[in-house]
Amino acid sequence: MSKHPFDLTGKVALVTGGNGGIGLGIAEGLAAAGADIAIWGTNADKNAAAADRLAQHGRRVHTEVCDVGDEQAVDAAMQRTVATLGRIDGCFANAGIGGNKGPFDAMTTEVWRKTMRVNLDGAFFTLRAAVRQMLVQGEGGVLCSTASVAAIEGAPRTEHYAATKGGVISMMRGLAVEYARKGIRAHSILPGWIKTEMTGAAQANDAFQEMVHKRVPMRRWGEGSDFAGIAVYLMSPASAYHTGDTFVIDGGYTLF
Repeated sequence: MSKHPFDLTGKVALVTGGNGGIGLGIAEGLAAAGADIAIWGTNADKNAAAADRLAQHGRRVHTEVCDVGDEQAVDAAMQRTVATLGRIDGCFANAGIGGNKGPFDAMTTEVWRKTMRVNLDGAFFTLRAAVRQMLVQGEGGVLCSTASVAAIEGAPRTEHYAATKGGVISMMRGLAVEYARKGIRAHSILPGWIKTEMTGAAQANDAFQEMVHKRVPMRRWGEGSDFAGIAVYLMSPASAYHTGDTFVIDGGYTLF
């Protein structure tokens, strides 16, 4: 282990959905630790604002407007990212969508497939491209997906969302085993109730706010910044012998 195990100077991290919420929290933590950052998002203005914020840490920042559910777009974005930043040492497959909440028996195939396209297919396309690049580099790397506590709890009316997150966890465990000998480690992060655009409607509902606070022992919603530390740990030499894990970050929600 190096003298400063959490120093990421010289490393490059890709964060999909990194222009806000959990993704931006991850990206900012990594940049503060010395890593150069690539952000992929579908909103160019949000990408630019996030890049300006991250640049304050003195690191290189590259952005791509990329729909992760589009296989060709992902591969092209990866090529441009590597051409600009030179390599990929960490890939955080964080981009995702929520999905319409309603009775399972009324859920349409269109809604099911839309959620799968981004949350599961998008993670697959992104991680596959990252693994290919890491194998070319031959120096290992770190893969991490943003799942959800919905994958390990009963999630009524959001079965489509929960299914994608459960699938991502299984995929990461497989990757951890398959590529361990190549020095590539893989993990999943399972957020609880976090303040993001996806949970905006819930945050605006006073009754729901009160319900969440009663269920979370820490008595608050999570913030994007709450994911900075785990991201730095996973990309650092401090976690060199740690792979295949699921990190629940929920303020104690699933324990209570």
